[in-house]
Amino acid sequence: MDFRFSEELERFRQEVKDFCERELPRNWILGDAFAEEALVTEEDWAFYHSFKRKLGEKGWLSIGWPRQYGGQESRLKFVILDDEINYYGAPGLDEDVTYSIVTPTILAHCNEAQKKKHLPPLARGEVTWCEGFSEPNAGSDLAALSTRAVEQGDYFVVDGQKTWISVGWFAEWGIFLFRTDPDAPKHKGISMFIVDISTPGITRNPIINQLGHTTWGEIFFDGVRIPRENLIGEINKGWQTAMSTLNTERSAMIWLAASRRCLDRMVAYVRERGSLAKNPIIRHRLAAMAADVEVARLFCYYVEWMREQGKTPIHESSMAKLYAADLSVRIAEAGMEILGLYGQLKRGSAWAPVAGSVIEALLGYPPWVIAGGSPEIQKNVIATMGLGLPHG
Repeated sequence: MDFRFSEELERFRQEVKDFCERELPRNWILGDAFAEEALVTEEDWAFYHSFKRKLGEKGWLSIGWPRQYGGQESRLKFVILDDEINYYGAPGLDEDVTYSIVTPTILAHCNEAQKKKHLPPLARGEVTWCEGFSEPNAGSDLAALSTRAVEQGDYFVVDGQKTWISVGWFAEWGIFLFRTDPDAPKHKGISMFIVDISTPGITRNPIINQLGHTTWGEIFFDGVRIPRENLIGEINKGWQTAMSTLNTERSAMIWLAASRRCLDRMVAYVRERGSLAKNPIIRHRLAAMAADVEVARLFCYYVEWMREQGKTPIHESSMAKLYAADLSVRIAEAGMEILGLYGQLKRGSAWAPVAGSVIEALLGYPPWVIAGGSPEIQKNVIATMGLGLPHG
């Protein structure tokens, strides 16, 4: 079997690499899982918007979409873009939410009027979207959500809270799950809506990670009026749409890219220091990690190849996500062990190896293992859907 990409796809990968090398600042070194986490100053945000618009101008943000919506119908090209953008730690894909999670949901489940309104600005890189599913008491048991949407004429009035929302602290739009029938079984009384986050009655707070970066947001709804036209699909049928969204979310490319980035930096660091490169323990540790990265790569690209073929990977997605996310943490831990006490030095220290990116990876990667479904949830999916075992 030949697992290599076609010459066309490899040329595209090189084009993305060249673009990142050319457009990113020379001192651009990221330790976090996503560039958007580290944006602080006005200059940071201006660069983010500029870089994202350039991706849109090249037609890359919509490259995997159907041609009728301005795309090139190349799922694998978008996956390669996703892999390389995240490997370089470049901004623009919005923590893989806007284009890897939300946009596939719009394409698959929204009506033509909704697509006509929302897809063009997405293609141009002009807007950021988030996914508002989790609540304080509804995470792994997502169907336990309680935020209510009460039908009133041409609107639904929403009250409640969403939390752990990636890019939720600055997104302009989002797809949200609300309970529309409190008397129905919990999986059957849920609907999905498009929400303009500037709507009156919405407030949001940032959630800060261990590095002091704004990673997630929480959003509160107080009598928020959502137009009926913003309902995605049928009322009380949002659970099925949400499962489709979550399955797309578990592509695992972001974790693969983070693992590759962290490992390559450690290998480069060890090569520069002859004594470390000759240490058999370090050599073997890096060799084992390199083998693991290749396994994760095969997992991830197999899932995306299935999607390119029109198939729906379910337990395969969970396998890829489970393995690649866990690997990102293990590689960060290995990097800290190799660097020793120097690995604890943060960005800005003259003595910090690899610009302090390893300690940032060690502190920043673990929470993302839970994103898109905890390891326990992924194992449940693999056991039931993949192995045919009964639900517990």
